[in-house]
Amino acid sequence: MVTANVIGSGPNGLAAALTLAQAGVDVTVYERSDTPGGGARSVEATLPGIIHDQCAGFHALAVGNAFFSSAGLEHYGLQWLTPEISYAHPLDYGRGAAAYRSVEDTVREIDDPAWESLFGPLSRKFANISADVVTPMLQFPKAPVDFTRFGLRAGLPANVLAALLRTEESKALYAGVAAHGFRPLSSLGSSAIGVMLLAAGHAVGWPVAKGGTAAIVDAMLQALQAHGGRVVTGAHVDSVGELSPADIVMLNTAPEAAVKLMGSRLPAPIAMWLRKFRHGPAASTVSLAVEGGIPWTYEPTRRAGTVHVGGSLPEIAFVERQINKGIMPRNPYVLVGQQSVADPARAKDNIHPIDAYAHVPLGYPHDAADFIIRQIERFAPGVRDRIVAQSSRTTADIEAENPNFVGGDIVSGSNTMHQLLFRPRPAINPYRLGDTGAYLCSASTPPGAGAHGMAGYNAAKSALAELQR
Repeated sequence: MVTANVIGSGPNGLAAALTLAQAGVDVTVYERSDTPGGGARSVEATLPGIIHDQCAGFHALAVGNAFFSSAGLEHYGLQWLTPEISYAHPLDYGRGAAAYRSVEDTVREIDDPAWESLFGPLSRKFANISADVVTPMLQFPKAPVDFTRFGLRAGLPANVLAALLRTEESKALYAGVAAHGFRPLSSLGSSAIGVMLLAAGHAVGWPVAKGGTAAIVDAMLQALQAHGGRVVTGAHVDSVGELSPADIVMLNTAPEAAVKLMGSRLPAPIAMWLRKFRHGPAASTVSLAVEGGIPWTYEPTRRAGTVHVGGSLPEIAFVERQINKGIMPRNPYVLVGQQSVADPARAKDNIHPIDAYAHVPLGYPHDAADFIIRQIERFAPGVRDRIVAQSSRTTADIEAENPNFVGGDIVSGSNTMHQLLFRPRPAINPYRLGDTGAYLCSASTPPGAGAHGMAGYNAAKSALAELQR
């Protein structure tokens, strides 16, 4: 019987394990922590009964992708819940903008028909585009016309694409979603992640997992067990040689950790490329228990699952440039998750869980909670008085909990143009680590960050194809 060892039980490690197990492979997953999940954890970070998502909270690229379509996790209790407004962007003096599921409703809200002409076609062809985007770039696209239309927008600097929009509100709305890339908005390719997430928001929404992101992991674990797989927690693996020999080895790790785990087994040219892999800016988080929710002045923000807090396009462009230079701004870009908007059961006795993080320089050593709350207070006066409990994590805390998040880099690698196209190295098959039977399957491989499982799925499919050959 074919055997496989998987190191790391984040969403990609479990996706790889489940994909292999469904194909009849005998799979064992090794996890250093006492609980599986990686960046897909839900915890009582503030008060008993109030569930917070510690990293991934919304899952636009998971719904309908190849892994989730094949995994059948709905049979193991996974349910998606989607807010009417995917994301909103408050501005000063009670103004703002909101991205509804409907492109037409969004255009009416922001009073900018250019939004439809730029993003409507991508949203309508999202299924075709996403099928190509979630695979390595050095492959011919299955839908070349749709992919080219996406690429013409994605390759632009975000501030250039924003210049095609007509109102301050629409420019800010786009800047907020583009900032998910953690890149200066003037850099090539800084539109890519924003355009993809924006199109997903209109096509499928930005859903949450009912009960918390950990529900995704719970469903994966049940499915893996049903197919004969095993998970060993508390397993500190320093070398793949410590484990029982296996036909396939999956590494759900950062590239530099993969080099250490493989040691002399790894071909020197591949090791060289993995050592060159670069991490980008980081996140510092705060979990809040807020009585009655956040009192945003711009009313649609109260109905949005995600809120991008950073002010105007020029403000966001400035602070993203600062963090990429290693400078901590006083008014950082902040992403706020209001999961109870879509999943009301997460609130208890009118106390709502709020999960927020600020963009900070890589390895920023200080607690950013005050920066975050001050930014929220700017657009929601009185929110401090509603906070009944809070907890925060620095970049060091984030890395300690998940070593894949080097220096607090929660997207597992800088999204420079080169690494967008060729992460973690230039190769037709970037998962395969030479003729070793080992594969890198973390978010440092295509298609990047998120609890969508596609990096693990792609790596596992690659391994199965190699075995057939």
